Amino acid sequence: MIKPKADKLFEVSYEVCNKVGGIYTVLSSKAAVMMERYNDYTAIGPYYPEKADIAMEQMPAPDEYTDIFDALRNEGVECIYGEWLIEGRPKVILIDFKKCMDWQDGIKKELWDNFGVDTLFAAWDYTEPMIWAWCVGKLLQKIGEKFGSRKIVGHYHEWLAGIALLYLKLNNSNVRSVFTTHATMLGRAISGSGEDLYAMLEGIDAPAMAKKYRVVDKYTTEKACAQNCDVFTTVSETTGYEAEKILEKKPGVLVLNGLDIQKFPTFEETSVKHQGTREVIRDFLSYYFNPYYNIDLEQSLNFMIIGRPEFRNKGIDIYIKALGELNRRMKKEESKKTIFSFFFVPNATHGIRTSVLQNKNIFQEIKKDVENQNDTVKTRLIRDLASGEVPKIDSLLSKNFLLSIKKHVQSFLKQGDVPPFSTHNLVADGNDTIIQAFKSEGLLNLEEDKVKVIYYPTYIAESDGILNLKYYEAISGCHLGVFPSYYEPWGYTPLECSALGVPAITTDFAGFGRFIKKVSKEKGKGIYVLERFQKDEGEVIHEFAEILHTFASMNKTQRVNQKIAAKELSLLADWTILVNNYIEAHNKAIDSGG
Repeated sequence: MIKPKADKLFEVSYEVCNKVGGIYTVLSSKAAVMMERYNDYTAIGPYYPEKADIAMEQMPAPDEYTDIFDALRNEGVECIYGEWLIEGRPKVILIDFKKCMDWQDGIKKELWDNFGVDTLFAAWDYTEPMIWAWCVGKLLQKIGEKFGSRKIVGHYHEWLAGIALLYLKLNNSNVRSVFTTHATMLGRAISGSGEDLYAMLEGIDAPAMAKKYRVVDKYTTEKACAQNCDVFTTVSETTGYEAEKILEKKPGVLVLNGLDIQKFPTFEETSVKHQGTREVIRDFLSYYFNPYYNIDLEQSLNFMIIGRPEFRNKGIDIYIKALGELNRRMKKEESKKTIFSFFFVPNATHGIRTSVLQNKNIFQEIKKDVENQNDTVKTRLIRDLASGEVPKIDSLLSKNFLLSIKKHVQSFLKQGDVPPFSTHNLVADGNDTIIQAFKSEGLLNLEEDKVKVIYYPTYIAESDGILNLKYYEAISGCHLGVFPSYYEPWGYTPLECSALGVPAITTDFAGFGRFIKKVSKEKGKGIYVLERFQKDEGEVIHEFAEILHTFASMNKTQRVNQKIAAKELSLLADWTILVNNYIEAHNKAIDSGG
């Protein structure tokens, strides 16, 4: 355990009390551990009333900050103080910067003149966080001046917060700085376009590529932050190499992402949760597929992929190809198992398919009618058995009940049709990339197919109208999480799966995948790392399909052992361990100031 040297630590991010992406998970999951390790820890974020009302509890500012807040208010910067309503309830300062909008031209000039930050074509998605971060710089400058005898560190996440450290650098502040890039803007843009980022990194002309992809403002800001901070950090080896080539700065520390594993259920609890949510998913599968043909849910496994609709970056492309190969192989073997693969990938829709809702309603009616017969059936069953009779359906169920159920079943069945690819009506149904890939690989949801696909193009939520499960509940009900990303600086989803006792697949392109390769004692136990680096696509897909087939062929005992191994691996990414990397970075920043 490393002892912190900072007397005051300020963690700055545009996602404090403002959930936008993965950085929110980083900050909120480790806050309690940071509170334990630092005597004076404060998070700083932007003030958006509609979010702040839910995310924080406002309270009077402590006396030590009153004069600072008053001085900033006179400049047009309003500071809202309170506690962030997450585990640990850290102190938080939110900056209301709406009165500072006319500062933008002056700020852009300062950034250009002093750091070469090119904002000539910057849009509002750049300008808004720029103004906020400039205000954060003013706040920390005043704190540094007032508490000059104390050791103070500001930790800035991404370029959006990094502009604050540029302000402090410009004003010779004594507040030491740590800057973290979670993914370079240019790297994400290149990989998202379909170009092979890793093949071009060695000789990349970053300024030219930034112009090509129209990220000059963010690229030059990110580079200025990396070059001018006291300690530069990235979240993985992969991003570190990317930053070294694009930003021309090698990270001094890797601040790997973790989770507060204690908040996740024990292995015994995960087993109970799996059984409960698996039944919810099985009900869905019953009304999604059984109207068209019979499926054996006792011989089925649920795979799933969750992520943004980035077909190549998230590895959706190779996953579908691997599933196609798996389907052909299982059909040839005449496997008795069926793989149901969920694609939880949000996209534009016109709402839930009418046929899906109708099937669900009929299924629920059947289920309700059967449940209403429970006591009657139980009594008749006991009497038949006690009298030595072999129970028959006619003696257990009344004629009226059988007639009613028959009507439901007749309206439920759909002769000659095929289950849809998607639960929702897609805006671009005819041209959707994922559906086109299904068809190309012969994943048609036919009765003879051993791999069935379900495209679920909406965010998983308790009230989504179909599964009605929370995010972690949906994961718990599956047998395997699949995350074969091409571009993934870290990758929280396979870690979340393992913490929930669900085996997962990641890749050696992902920061988490590289971490697992180092710490895992046994390859392919709990978390599989698909090797994609410097391999051609055909080779990768074949190996991918082999992993999927191996898992699909396991018996229940073997799958339970995989679940245990996955849960054990998640313990290695607990914040109580990985937070030491953050403290190391903060201590280096203190040491850099003498």
